[in-house]
Amino acid sequence: MFDSLLFDLMFVVLLGILSQWLAWRFSMPAIVVMSIAGLLVGPIFGLINPQQSMGDLFSPIISLAVAIILFEGSLNLDFKEIKGFSKPVGRIVTLGAFIAWIGGSLAAHYVAGLSWAVAWIIGGLFIVTGPTVILPLLRQAKLKPRPAAILKWEGIVVDPFGALLAVFAYEFIKFLNSEVTFNALLLFFGASTLAVVIGCAAGWFVGRAIEDGGIPEFLKAPVLFAVVIFAFVLSDEIMHETGLLAVTAMGMMMANMKLTALEDIKHFKENISVLLISGIFVMLTASLDPDILIEITNPNIIAFVAVMLFVVRPASIWLSTIGTELNAREKLLIGWIAPRGIVALTVSGYFATILLDNGYKDAELLTALTFALVFGTVLLHGFSISWLARKLNLATTDESGVLIVGGTRFAAELGAAIQKSGNDVLIADRNYSNLTSARKNSVPSFTGNILREQTELNIDFTPYRYLLAMTRSDRYNANVCSDFGPDFGTEHLLQTKTRRVSSDALRPTQVGRAPFSPALTISELDDRVARGDVIRRTRITEQYSYTSYLRDRSNEAVLLYIEKEDGSIIFFSEENERRAEPGDTVVALSPFTETIERVHERIDEQTEEEIAYEEVEQLLVERQEMEDDSHDLPGDVPKSAKE
Repeated sequence: MFDSLLFDLMFVVLLGILSQWLAWRFSMPAIVVMSIAGLLVGPIFGLINPQQSMGDLFSPIISLAVAIILFEGSLNLDFKEIKGFSKPVGRIVTLGAFIAWIGGSLAAHYVAGLSWAVAWIIGGLFIVTGPTVILPLLRQAKLKPRPAAILKWEGIVVDPFGALLAVFAYEFIKFLNSEVTFNALLLFFGASTLAVVIGCAAGWFVGRAIEDGGIPEFLKAPVLFAVVIFAFVLSDEIMHETGLLAVTAMGMMMANMKLTALEDIKHFKENISVLLISGIFVMLTASLDPDILIEITNPNIIAFVAVMLFVVRPASIWLSTIGTELNAREKLLIGWIAPRGIVALTVSGYFATILLDNGYKDAELLTALTFALVFGTVLLHGFSISWLARKLNLATTDESGVLIVGGTRFAAELGAAIQKSGNDVLIADRNYSNLTSARKNSVPSFTGNILREQTELNIDFTPYRYLLAMTRSDRYNANVCSDFGPDFGTEHLLQTKTRRVSSDALRPTQVGRAPFSPALTISELDDRVARGDVIRRTRITEQYSYTSYLRDRSNEAVLLYIEKEDGSIIFFSEENERRAEPGDTVVALSPFTETIERVHERIDEQTEEEIAYEEVEQLLVERQEMEDDSHDLPGDVPKSAKE
């Protein structure tokens, strides 16, 4: 009924974005949902076939999408950050990738039955473990820092090089299989070198123009988009297939130029790449011939996937990490987890077309082979990583770290208090100046938009159990809680209010639970800190019960959280009443003057016979801390309070 190219394009984009949303909503790998969606509307029910409807436009669209996706991956290759990792990372992305290439090529030839030419190309491509797939899995599994960091950076570093290795293998084999002179071979390497020069030059010029203000804000994204396409097409016209090399070199150049505007650049690529990844992946799967689905059940293809999973990947990790500090459990986990993603499928579809055009008939198996490997690894690794990490004791199960979004004075004080209990804290804010208090309190901070996909490459979310949205925007706080709900769980999402309104008016933007008791607004909490209120810790004992604490505490005190004996914390909330037990420590924001007066009274009125010795000792310590703090109180605090 709707047999038109326009309808197919609309349907592909809509279905791709819907798949991304469903994957986010139900905490599933997006590539799995997009695969199922494309298969359902394509080869299974035959609703659309983008390759037929687009005709000659299909291959150029795929080519441009691959170029932008590779630019996205290479834009994350900051070599300064890579040098900061230990020896295993360098071994895995170099020696490990080489072993994986050799092993994958041998498996493609001897197990899948591909010719040597096609086997070497696809073997190079299959070394990738894309960050678009591995990062959501790491957040889901909550691995310990070392294995999580290795898997994360392997995916980022190897992702663009897999496609480049396939390009070089293709060009080299094409020249070897034809009757060419030595000069022609030199021409090939010269064109490849020129592609690198074009990419680096384009990256440098556009980077400097953006950094020096030569491009207005509203034109940054369009100009960058145009330059990426220009570098790709120019190099590809000089010598076919070198365009991928150019855009990767361009991204790497910009990633290492120390551009202050790099976050804005990455924001551009996030918007366009999410749209392209969603649409292109659905296009590829919807265009699959039903015969390819049948071909996936070919014993040779199944055997190839099994060899890649259980032989090639483990061997590449174990051999490349000999003599490193990785233990056997870490090698086992890293050697199992290697999900292939969008780059593998899009680039293999790209090569399948050009290889068939150049007479490599066995290339018709590439799409089925790649789809089987991608779908198989995503499913098996996606549903096994958490279980295996727990079995190997490589999952952090008892963490109570807190990710605070919003850099305020109160956030800095709260973060410093949580740090004292031994828990990880990170304060994130879009404005660098808002994090001044955090830096003064030596609390780790991050400048950037926590909602950007790029943030996953810069922040390890593994240590954080709670997310506390405390910016001065209700809408932004709600968006943060909604976005991270599937990862943290609704019971661990806390959202402060920004103003006092009726519950009915607040409901649309109140996604997380309102923390603390009473649940003050962020402005009120900041005002309390500005006037001199301090965060105090009170240990609950058999002699000094929680009931006694509630009786003695100031009427203006704000209950923040309970610190358990094992160091874990539980936040107070007006919605759920919390009760501290003997051995717990209650942490509250209390007025300085009333707090110190009550400590003096309790020490003066009670004797050692009436309270335990450790309680007397604790009160004396509290009084000394308060006297020390009084020297640092703001100037507007009454003189009596400082005295």
